[in-house]
Amino acid sequence: MKKILMALSIFGILFLSYAYFNNEASALDCITIKDGILTYSTGHYLAGQALKPGFDIFGYNYQAHIFNSYYCNAYLGGEGFPPYDGDDDAYTSAYPSVVNKWYWPYRKDVVLMKWNDAWLSNQDCYVDGKLDRHYGFDSYIGSGAWETNHQSGTYEYEGKEVQWTYFCKIIAVPADATLEEGIWHLPSGEEIGPDIWGEFAIIQEVYNDPHAGYHGILYKSPARAGLGGW
Repeated sequence: MKKILMALSIFGILFLSYAYFNNEASALDCITIKDGILTYSTGHYLAGQALKPGFDIFGYNYQAHIFNSYYCNAYLGGEGFPPYDGDDDAYTSAYPSVVNKWYWPYRKDVVLMKWNDAWLSNQDCYVDGKLDRHYGFDSYIGSGAWETNHQSGTYEYEGKEVQWTYFCKIIAVPADATLEEGIWHLPSGEEIGPDIWGEFAIIQEVYNDPHAGYHGILYKSPARAGLGGW
């Protein structure tokens, strides 16, 4: 269960990834990553550098809406650290304070996140210096935003290596959804899924860990498990 809670925490990092720019574009224009003027925010390891199409050194591909790297790399850049490449001794020798970060114990787990434009866009149409979130909506509710998360890792048990995998789907709840005792529901009363962050619902979880006794689906929304149409 600890692995599941750790896995869910990765989603929050996308709420902390901001990009800023300096330009004289009209407010009627959308600023795109390909324009080369959106930059990493102050405090980021790459602060001031332009966002570019393709994967950055941390594993983020903001143009394609993908993150694929070590778990810790989802956080390290935003805290001013360089990316982790798997060499514990070299990294902790150069940056000893990293061992105190809550995510460091999970550093070798691999994460693949995907999201749609409503979750985090690859352009700035508000011209406020940030990649857009839930564009055209006051909040994520009703925006149609979604994200998926696939994680995998290993641990040792009785001298043997055990592999685990986790997959999760999260959607922004519809505008007419209601929250009751931690569960989101459609107007019909049908269950959407457990609440997360007040504007989202988990609609599917799949967890495999043979040692812990987990095999397959942990949860599937009674309404539906598809990402679209919410």
